Amino acid sequence: MKNQKPYADTAKSGNTENSMENNSENNARHDTGTKESTCGTHHTVRKYDVFRFLMKCILIPGAAMLIIWALNKPYKEIDDQKYMDVAKFGMLGKQYWEIHVGNLGSSHGAYDFVYDTITKRGYICFNFANTSQSYDYDYAILKEFGKYMETDSVLFIPVSYFSFNNEVVNSSEAEAMSVRYYRFLSPENIPDYDPYVDLITNRLPILSAGQDILKLFPRLELSLTAHAADTGTDTAEFARRAKERYSRHFDGKEEYFMPERIQELRDIIAYCQANKITPVLITTPFSSYYRDLVSQEFLQEFETTVRTIADDTGVNYYDYSDDERFRDNLDYFSDSDHLNDEGAAYFVKLLWNEVTELERFH
Repeated sequence: MKNQKPYADTAKSGNTENSMENNSENNARHDTGTKESTCGTHHTVRKYDVFRFLMKCILIPGAAMLIIWALNKPYKEIDDQKYMDVAKFGMLGKQYWEIHVGNLGSSHGAYDFVYDTITKRGYICFNFANTSQSYDYDYAILKEFGKYMETDSVLFIPVSYFSFNNEVVNSSEAEAMSVRYYRFLSPENIPDYDPYVDLITNRLPILSAGQDILKLFPRLELSLTAHAADTGTDTAEFARRAKERYSRHFDGKEEYFMPERIQELRDIIAYCQANKITPVLITTPFSSYYRDLVSQEFLQEFETTVRTIADDTGVNYYDYSDDERFRDNLDYFSDSDHLNDEGAAYFVKLLWNEVTELERFH
């Protein structure tokens, strides 16, 4: 029995070694399983993070677009008010067609033609002018709406002292003025058409709202006080305003007679003649407070430029800029170079009697 003890110890030792090996294998399998489980968990976490990131990429822009869409509709109604002066073009082809007498032009065209004398005789008249409208936009409007002018109709084309440069004083003002044409002109007729400007003007004006967005929230809107201009005929005030108008039209201009503006006027005349519309060049009345500020040198060059165009194209030119019936009669003016309604009606009455081209309607 004593001789068998070593064998028993050996067997016990072997069992111990086997048990240790089994434990090591189990531990190894456990470690491997743990690692696999951990990797699986990490993989699941990474998939969740990617999903969450993708959802943010979708939901945040989606929410922003939803807010923009929700605000755009009510703001568009507010934005439309800025373009009331061009709403008249929406009536062309509806209330106005077969127009007998019309005019292009900037503010001198917009304010100086009241056609009561002619319309009461049964003729259709239309004013195509807009403030600060240059000849390139006159031409664009004519290409868009010239089809509504009757055969042998008459179209007055105002020629002002600033017509051959630009009335606007800087690029920001020019850009602001150009936006309105996206409201009523076709893209092919808009000078330097920009699709983005079209989008923010006609589709999503909320994107260019700026401070105007506060109009959606009246309680947050800034309180601004506007002071209306006096409507009297105080001569000192008239003189002051005349200097302001002169400065706007003449100061800081690199060139008074730009070749491209002269060519645009010629293009307008050519379009009229090709489409059986009678063009008439005209300079509207100015008060003496404005005209007397203009140098004789400029007046001579202006006269020569306009007369040359008229002679070359066979068009008549009527100059009322220094007409004695207006120049010192401030009751006819709203400011130094724009007629009021009474003055504009009287002016058209004179045109009816004095412009040869209108005699066909007598």
